[in-house]
Amino acid sequence: MYAVIETGGKQYRVAPGEVIRVEKMDAEPGASVSLGKVLLFADENEVRVGSPVLESARVEGTVLGHGKEPKVWIFHYKRKKNYRKFRGHRQDFTEVRVETVRG
Repeated sequence: MYAVIETGGKQYRVAPGEVIRVEKMDAEPGASVSLGKVLLFADENEVRVGSPVLESARVEGTVLGHGKEPKVWIFHYKRKKNYRKFRGHRQDFTEVRVETVRG
């Protein structure tokens, strides 16, 4: 059994017991959260696809912690103009364990 959810502007394929990293959520570690909109639900008998979401389906999870992704370097450069800009970015994430997927 699995589901496809949308949270933080991205889509994830999740199943019970998996640990996923999503965009930062306002929740304390150990808190129970509902994970976004369910776009697709599948089990051994059927596959249901929402248009655009399935209202009856739910995905619940537990927040394990927060962190930052590895640094991504951004370098802007214009030749012959002595223009160079060097920046770095680290995206925040929340690590969530998927507990239940209900269709």
